[in-house]
Amino acid sequence: MPQENPTPNKVWYLKHIRLFDDLSPAEMQEMERITRMQEVKKRQPLYFPGDPSSNVYLLKQGRVKIANTAPSGKEVTFDILEPGEVFGELDVLENSPRTTSAEALDDTLVCVIRREDFDRYLTRHPNVTVRLTKLIGLRLKKIQSRVEDLVFRDVPARLAHLLLELRNSDGVAEGTGTRLRVKLTHQEMANLIGCSRETVSTTLGQFRDEGLIHIDGRAITIVNDKGLSRLLR
Repeated sequence: MPQENPTPNKVWYLKHIRLFDDLSPAEMQEMERITRMQEVKKRQPLYFPGDPSSNVYLLKQGRVKIANTAPSGKEVTFDILEPGEVFGELDVLENSPRTTSAEALDDTLVCVIRREDFDRYLTRHPNVTVRLTKLIGLRLKKIQSRVEDLVFRDVPARLAHLLLELRNSDGVAEGTGTRLRVKLTHQEMANLIGCSRETVSTTLGQFRDEGLIHIDGRAITIVNDKGLSRLLR
């Protein structure tokens, strides 16, 4: 009689965090001892700007939005994180209050590490510190690229760039195109590229009519990546 797969434990989840690639079993067990698992309901915040930066978070299940609110009152989304990501670490390393908000977009599962424990772990494991520095650099480069989009590109180019970015990070080859495993709402896309939800919907419709993408509900498949790339020039 077939047995059901056991529920993944904390160590199983930690092994799927990008920061901890190539850790030894002993190092993984040490990390397991200083973390606690926490469930976060959909739309529940994890922290707000100005909050003390007392924890680092490891995203196990669900998605988390990193954002802030502009002086005009409009929300600006910096990133939408998928499982395997670390967040909240930069403020912890700088020992400064939170500069962004973090909100669960789905029912989410995270690992929480206290700042003091995280600092001690990095001191004992410089290889993790090097990897963390690289991940922070990649994230900042991604945010810088998004800011440049807002300044120098029109909405079709910004949306094309976002779709290609999602293809590169989490696309799956399927038939004649690449399906984006990340399923964002039109509002989430709008917050990422600095426009209205209606503009995103209209522009996606144009991309579909031009044969650049295929849309099935919230699922998007890129069928002409060269055509999208031409919009960036």
